[in-house]
Amino acid sequence: MDLIELKNLGKTSVQWLNAVGIRNREQLQAHGAVNAYIKVRDRGFKVSKVLLYALEGALTDSSWKDLSEEVKNQLLQDAGEAGFKH
Repeated sequence: MDLIELKNLGKTSVQWLNAVGIRNREQLQAHGAVNAYIKVRDRGFKVSKVLLYALEGALTDSSWKDLSEEVKNQLLQDAGEAGFKH
């Protein structure tokens, strides 16, 4: 499935993912939301925690806004972004 078809992912986020070699849902699933986010961030793109949430939502077929605070906190911790504020 093309990334653009997934919830939460728009043109820019898809371009960022493509730039780090993630081109479809299967590749995103293989990397996982946290690792995909880290790859994009480490590539030098100016990303926010919302991208991390959006990637998780894309994989779970839900809006990033519907993720629980517990899930968001775990994602931030796993990504080494514990300093981000909600």
